[in-house]
Order: sequence, then C-alpha cells, then structure tokens
Amino acid sequence: MTHQELVGLALEVVEISKKVGHFIKSEIDKVSSEDILLKDMNSLVSYVDTTAEKMFVKALSNLLPQSGFITEEGTASHLTQNEKVVWVIDPLDGTTNYLKRIPHYSSSIALMIDGELAIGVVSDISQDTYYHAIQGGGAFCNGKRIEVSPISALNEAILVTGFPYDRQDTFESLMRMLAYFLKHARGVRRLGSAALDLAYVASGRLDAYYEASLNIWDIAAGILLVKEAGGMVSDFNGGDNSLEKGEVIVANPKLHKAIEGVILSME
Repeated sequence: MTHQELVGLALEVVEISKKVGHFIKSEIDKVSSEDILLKDMNSLVSYVDTTAEKMFVKALSNLLPQSGFITEEGTASHLTQNEKVVWVIDPLDGTTNYLKRIPHYSSSIALMIDGELAIGVVSDISQDTYYHAIQGGGAFCNGKRIEVSPISALNEAILVTGFPYDRQDTFESLMRMLAYFLKHARGVRRLGSAALDLAYVASGRLDAYYEASLNIWDIAAGILLVKEAGGMVSDFNGGDNSLEKGEVIVANPKLHKAIEGVILSME
C-alpha cells in the first residue's frame, strides 16, 4: 500500500470514528444498570461497547475486504483472520468512565500490515477531537500536526499511568514506581483510558505515560501516534515489545530514558 493510499485510508477511518463516536455519545444517558455486564471487578461492558465494535467492523470490512480483526469484545471472530492486514479495535476505551458520565473515554483503531503499525486513530469522543497517524507521515489532531512535549526533566513533568485489572502479580512493584514518581515528578494522573493517555502524550498535553498489563487494542493506535509525534516508545525493559508484552513507556527521548531507569530499578 502506498503512502498516499494510507493517508486516504486514515482519513476515512477518522470519518468512521466520528460516526461511531456520535452513536456512543447519543447512548450515554440511555444505558441502565441492567445493560451493564461485569467482566471482572474493575472491568465493565455494555451493549454500547459491542454495538460500536460491530459498527467499526462492518465499516472497516468495507474499506478493506478480507482484512483480519483483533477486537476487544470479540464480535469479529467469525470473519477472515488475515494475518497480513489486521485491524485492531477498542470500540470504547474507558467504559467505566463512560458509564459513570465522566467525560474521558475513547475509541482506538489501528491497522497493522505485515506486523507493522501503519495507521492509528484515537477518538476523544466527549471532546469531538480526533487524533490520527500514518507510518512515516506524522501525527495529527483534528488535522493539525502534533508533537510530544519537550520537557526533559522529571521534576517538571506531568506523568500519567494506569493500574491493571488483575492486581496480584505486579501490584507491589507498581506501587513502588508510583510512590517514586509522586515524590519526584511535578504530578501524576490516572485518567482511565490508555488510548487517550497515549494521544495526550503525542500532542504534548501530558509529558509521559507508563503502564503494564495492557492489551494490544489498548495501545496499538496510540503507540503509532507517539512515534510519529517524535516520541520514544518501549516496554519496561527498554525493548521494542510493548504490543507483545502489554507494557509501555512513552515520552520524548530524554525524559523516556529517566523514566525507564526508574522502572528498571524497581521491577
């Protein structure tokens, strides 16, 4: 696929995301307690998640027939699982925020071609704000190019993080990291949508993000946004295996090095 074809495809995904985002916003006051299912103690899902995912799958299938899908809610399991051209979909990242009417939730769509991230689109739904990136073509917010924050000193940085649903194995080390950053960073936030955390770092609204125990659909699109905005992305060991390991550190290169050093010392 040529660069120009990817650009056109990314803009079409943005338009699809706007339509699905409109549906998600339109349902926010209609969801009742009877509509909510408990995946586990910290993870909720409703018909809005599954319906939005089906909307994405249908529209993206029309864009690229015979493409494969990796989806959070599993609604595309009956479709061709093309391993070379794969859409990675999180229809509603931050479902708990959404169900509690907290205006911080998103959709995340990535396209992987031959195992490489080619397109990433993250929708800040409540704000009508749409981030997109094309491999080798930059990152954008509502059509305007974005860059990561230049802040390189940890004591000047605002960090964002999250905590895993299963808090047994990594809880102690994550608490040590959090305690350190609370003492040494300007501030730490926990906002509740990994995809938006990455988009906010890509656009310079936040300076860095780290988290573990993530799924590929949480971070695939956002990782491309950060890379194309000039940021550095790694797993907790400094490697390039965030999608496989489900852990990520993102920031500008100098700040990234400082955060990586702290995390390595506490695992």
